[in-house]
Order: sequence, then structure tokens, then C-alpha cells
Amino acid sequence: MVALFHTGAAKIPPSLLPRVRQALCSHRLLCFLQRCGSTVNRKLASHGFGASMAAMSSFPPQRYHYFLVLDFEATCDKPQIHPQEIIEFPILKLNGRTMEIESTFHMYVQPVVHPQLTPFCTELTGIIQGMVDGQPNLQQVLERVDEWMAKEGLLDPSVKSIFVTCGDWDLKVMLPGQCQYLGLPVADYFKQWINLKKAYSFAMGSWPKNGLLDMNKGLNLQHIGRPHSGIDVNDKEIRKRDQCSPN
Repeated sequence: MVALFHTGAAKIPPSLLPRVRQALCSHRLLCFLQRCGSTVNRKLASHGFGASMAAMSSFPPQRYHYFLVLDFEATCDKPQIHPQEIIEFPILKLNGRTMEIESTFHMYVQPVVHPQLTPFCTELTGIIQGMVDGQPNLQQVLERVDEWMAKEGLLDPSVKSIFVTCGDWDLKVMLPGQCQYLGLPVADYFKQWINLKKAYSFAMGSWPKNGLLDMNKGLNLQHIGRPHSGIDVNDKEIRKRDQCSPN
């Protein structure tokens, strides 16, 4: 769910600027308007969203150089299966000064405990069996993530970056839980993050009980893209580009 938001002409309504700026004054923010759903990369650029954000010259300086927007998709069913396993691992590198997306990491992950996706999982996420079959396992993907972080300069001690998630589940529950089950270490950079729901609550004064739906409504934004998709790959060109690629 790293989806695109827009407000017609892909500009933030003037009435929202004071609250958005207020939220940005705190390190708890990533600009809410860029996360929580999913369809990023080119689609943000094509709608001119990054340009409109960069044009907001009154944004105060950010504590972080980069926000790393992350949203896992995992095996699931009703009733829930255990353990759940990450099957989609997307990260967006967002420049904290320009609010432009500079790089994308995206890989599908082969589940090993429950290798066969359930119909419920496919219907919810849009991820079909062929997308995960033959893909790297979680350990291999985590190694690729580390390589990507190094290539992007994010492991440089002088570069301040932080992950951003819509809720605490991704990095408080899902990743450490699966790593513990598999006997894998959790990198230190995954151990702190910004919960976008808290950032929204800080800016708007109310908790989004229904997550993305409430945040969209509260900011008068339209959601574009498939919910419950790490990066919306309905577009055939994006699907072809992202399949099996960390870049």
C-alpha cells in the first residue's frame, strides 16, 4: 500500500497547508500525503505531486534527510494463518527536503512455511502465486535490502534516515516476528520508525480509527491505486519493471 493521493490538480489545498506544515515541524512526520496507500514511483511524478510539494518553500527544515516509506504484504487467510510471512517488500526513498521520490526498492518474497497463497490473500493483495514462486526467501531479500541501503548512501552515519509506516504492525510485529521464527537478525535501521497514523493524529487532532480511509477523508484526498498492495503494479509497465528487481 504505498499509494498515490491527489486533489484534482495534484496540489495541496491551501486550507490544509497550516496543518501540514505544523506536522512537518515534528520529526514524527513524513508528509502524510505520500504514504498509506500504494502506487508511487512514476505515478506521483506524472501527476506533478512531487513538484507541488517542492514548491512549498515554507516547509521547515526536516530532522531527517530521507524518509523510507515501507509497507509489507504478507500471507493471510480467514481465520488467520500462523506464522504469517512477508510476500512483498517495497521501500520508497523520499527526500526530506524536496519530498521527491529518489529511489525504489521492490521485491516479492517466496514464503516457505505456507508456500501456497490462499485465495483470500490473492483477492486482498492482488499478488498471485506466480509472483512469489521462485523469488528469493526473506533472508535473501534482507541481504538485497542492505545492499540497496548501502548503494543509496543510507548506511553513512552522517545521513539521517528513518522508515515510515502506516501503523506499527510492519516493523513492530511482522518483520521481527518472522525473523525470530526463522532465526534471522533484525538490522538496527528497522528498529525505529515513524507511525504515520500518529503523525496524522498530531496534525489533525483525531486518531484515524479506520486507517487510510479516515486519513483520506480527513484531508479531503482521493485514493488512487489498489489498497493492500505494497506498490500498485496494475500498470503493466510497472509490473514488468518491478518483477524480480530491487531497483
